This record gives sequence, structure tokens and C-alpha cells, in this order.
Amino acid sequence: MIHKQLSLLGITLAALLFVSACNSNSENTQGDEQAETKTFQSVSGDVEIPAKSERIVTDIYAGEFLSVGANVVGAGSWIFGNPTLKEQLSEVTDIGDPVNVESVLELDPDLIVVMSDEHYEELSQIAPTIVIPYNTTTNIQDTVEMFGELAGAQEQAANFIQDFEEKAAQAKEEISGVIAKDATVGIYEITDTGSFWVFTDNGGRGGQALYNALDLDAPEIIQSEIIDTGEVKELSLEVVPDFAADYMFITDYNPDGTSDSLDTMESSAIWQDLDAVQNNRVFINDFDTFYPYDPISVSHQIDLFVKMIQERSEENGE
Repeated sequence: MIHKQLSLLGITLAALLFVSACNSNSENTQGDEQAETKTFQSVSGDVEIPAKSERIVTDIYAGEFLSVGANVVGAGSWIFGNPTLKEQLSEVTDIGDPVNVESVLELDPDLIVVMSDEHYEELSQIAPTIVIPYNTTTNIQDTVEMFGELAGAQEQAANFIQDFEEKAAQAKEEISGVIAKDATVGIYEITDTGSFWVFTDNGGRGGQALYNALDLDAPEIIQSEIIDTGEVKELSLEVVPDFAADYMFITDYNPDGTSDSLDTMESSAIWQDLDAVQNNRVFINDFDTFYPYDPISVSHQIDLFVKMIQERSEENGE
């Protein structure tokens, strides 16, 4: 299950990556310049990579690379479900999920970046391969900076960060008179099997946008048990009131459209008694749009959250 995998990864994988520039130029006997390289220290050891990559293949980090203007030629299947990146992925090749090594080989990449080391040995025979575990970075700024270093696109990374921070500041200003300073927000998900989850500030579903960019507060119990620990948590319906917030943002994971989990939850007496429900401050959001946590998607989510908060306030006559 996606949620349990993320929880385990968030607990067990906290490896730090850093880049050290060891650039060198040399000439061969014909006087031609060889490609400039640098050393990246990864969880798999030091890897020599191009100083500026031209053809990148990645399983899940397409959005991260695209945020710094890098040329992504191949990406894992699941990323193509992200509507925010649809246009930018139009000429990117689907390399499967899990990664199809033959598809990667055909793309002739000069850099491969993946979340898991499942095919590391095979992929590293094709091109320099970096493994970046889930939750390696915990905010957009560090994420963009790291992928800018990886791609050799530091200037583009700095520009993205500046634009992102300016957008966040403006967005906070736009909702400052709409949402009370002491109001709390929570991020949740209902699944097609009826499971109900509460999420962190770095597990997708809009956490980076709401908690970090917009600087909104979680209820104390979510802060201490979820955000501070980095764990997502499955809740039984009976304890949902303990984790409820003034504003509740819920992604509906219903991939084939046949689940009635959301309807069942919303019709329960426990749910109907929540303050957020009674005050019309529950938001049901599209999974594909709010699941991603790449910088481009998070930037788009800021706009969406500001709009829905403003429109709901007007609807409620506040």
C-alpha cells in the first residue's frame, strides 16, 4: 500500500546527500576537450557525474528536474498521471514502473536518478546512477537546490527558489484576512478500501504548500504525532475527532471511480459532528493533483489552496 510504504521509508531512510565539485578538464591527443565531471556523494558511494547533464532518466523525480529546467528524456509511469506536469512530460518517454532497464538503455542517458536501488547495478552500467531515497530533503528549497546541483543547473534552481518564495509570501498575504491566525489545518486521505490517513508536511497531499509555504498550523496532536515524527498514520473513524482540524483537506484515492468510501464516511454520525463539517470547512481534493510533492506541483497547489480558501470563505459569508 502506498501509504504504508511511505511511512516505512520516512522512518528508515534519512540519508543525507551532498555534492562536492571536483571539476576537471583534460584534453586528448587530438586536442578535443573531454566532458567536465563532478563527484556526487550518494548512499551508494561517490559517483562521477556530468557537470551539466544533457539527458536525464529518472523514476519519480521528473518534476524535481523540470523545476530547474533540466532535460528529462525518460520517467517512471506513475508521474504521467500528474496533470500539473502533463505539458512538460509530453515528449518524455515512459520507462515503466518498475523501471524497464532496456527502455532506459535505448534513451542513451548521461545521468540516471532513482529512488530505490532495485536495479542499481544494471542501470549504473548504462550511465552514472544516483539513488536518492524518499524523504531525503524536507522542503522545496533544499529539494530544488539539490536537483540543481545534480543537473548542473544552479542558476535555474536559484531562480525557481526566488520565484517560489515570492509566490508563498504573496499567497500568505492573500489569505491573512480570510483564515484566522489561530485556525488549524489538517491533511488527510480516504482510500478506496475505506482507510483514513492523516499526513505530514512532507508526504504529498499538499503538505508542503499548506504547512511550509503558507505557514499554516496543524492541530497540536498532528504536529507532535505526525509532523514531528515524519510518519503518516491510519485512523479509525472513532479517533478522527481527536485529529480533526478547523480546516480539513482530504484527498480521495478512488482510482477506478467505484469506491463509496467517501460517501460512507461522510454519512457517519461521527463525521457529521466534526466542527469542520458543521462550519463547511472540509475540502475534498483530487488525488492526482495533490498527491505529488515535486516543486512544480507544490507551487501549483499553493494557488489552488488559496483559491479554495477564499471561495469557501465567501460561500460561508465570512
